[in-house]
Amino acid sequence: MSKDYASTRRKFLKQLTASAAMLSAGSFASVAKANEETLEERIIRYEKPIGPNDAIRIGIIGTGIMGHQDLQTALKVPGVELAGACDLYTGRLERMKELYGSSLFTTQDYRELLNKKDIDAVIIATSDHWHARIATEAFRKNKHVYCEKPMVHKIWEGLPLIGAQRLSKKVMQVGSQRVSSIAYIKAKELYKAGEIGALNCVEATYDRQSAIGAWEYTMPTDASPQTVDWRRYLSGMPQVAFDPKKFFWWRNYKAFGTGMAGDLFVHLLSGVHMITDSNGPTRIVSSGQLSYWKDGRDVPDVMTAIMDYPATKAHPAFQLMLRVNFISGGGNKSLIRLYGTEGMIELEGNGFTVTHSLLPKAPGIGGYDSLNTYPMAMQEELKKQYNERWTKDDHKRPEKAPVKYKVHDGYSDHLDHFTNFFDAIRNGTMANEGPEFAFRAAAPCLAANDSYYQKRVIHWDPVNMKLKA
Repeated sequence: MSKDYASTRRKFLKQLTASAAMLSAGSFASVAKANEETLEERIIRYEKPIGPNDAIRIGIIGTGIMGHQDLQTALKVPGVELAGACDLYTGRLERMKELYGSSLFTTQDYRELLNKKDIDAVIIATSDHWHARIATEAFRKNKHVYCEKPMVHKIWEGLPLIGAQRLSKKVMQVGSQRVSSIAYIKAKELYKAGEIGALNCVEATYDRQSAIGAWEYTMPTDASPQTVDWRRYLSGMPQVAFDPKKFFWWRNYKAFGTGMAGDLFVHLLSGVHMITDSNGPTRIVSSGQLSYWKDGRDVPDVMTAIMDYPATKAHPAFQLMLRVNFISGGGNKSLIRLYGTEGMIELEGNGFTVTHSLLPKAPGIGGYDSLNTYPMAMQEELKKQYNERWTKDDHKRPEKAPVKYKVHDGYSDHLDHFTNFFDAIRNGTMANEGPEFAFRAAAPCLAANDSYYQKRVIHWDPVNMKLKA
């Protein structure tokens, strides 16, 4: 981690504290004076203390796209060292040695990595069907675990994995980095302060418009049973002939991945749950289709879901609507909109906008109204009664200026997520996205897959984390 970045992070705690004080005194007091048509832009600078640089040696299991990104980010945290890498494809192990030195320990068997006494923690960035199995074994070997989302491939894997983590007392962080984002921390602060009134509806989308975005990744030139440990990849599953697509494009197959729901719905739900402190929905229904990317995949490329969130102590009842579209004519875009009775928070990337729409005291009369359907004498009497009850000021809508929040240049929520993971290891604390939080975000998404394939409504107990009959 650079000194400039570390310095930037330290400053924000003071600014965040000052911001909270301003909210307690009166939400957006300074903004109320601004022109109502002016979108004020505010830069969020978030600093949290960086833990000691005690050495933490890590191993990486799965060195694909996210494996590379996770490892590069993890090594920016002071005191973190790479001690080994595992992948089932020999070309990626060769690349690890190119990047991190010819003496780096590499293997195609993750158990060899878990058996290494000099490894404190592992990053699991494999295909989804290996997440729970490797994480459980890692805990048994007393390793801390950073696991890519979704935490599990199947809902039934969730509670046993949570139990394994609790028994080991090791730290687990799951890789939905929005949970550590300073933009989401600020959005939560404003939401909890009542900035948009009472929440009633959430819309969340994650659209793409490219072949790579639709998981058609570049294939290596030497993909074969000689370079890929295909038998180990299928361990515990029926053995079938080698298929490079099912290895290098594994997200497209439900036997190995979790489709749009497990990859992208999880990101969206993690953000919503973090802001609202929700345990999750009780009712899930989804629909989808294979519209464009007919490349042999057995998961949809357009998918929607509706989830019912009941009222709890943390939030009022609200509806959550999810959509992912891999052939979006609107281009690549991800949004989360939280609608309340007095406004909306719209999150996009590492920033968000707050807008307001406040109702006047007076309900209104005339216009697109039933008033003119009544006899004229009655209309006049109704208008007289209305004007006696409501003043001219009561007719006016209260106004609050919109505000746009952006993180400072160079900010990385991915780096904050890893920093939190290593801080938790060093300090003996909980990670931001432990297994309970991660499972409560993943399970409704996996239930959305079940709803799609089984064509039925799925009922979920978000407190006890169990399917309901």
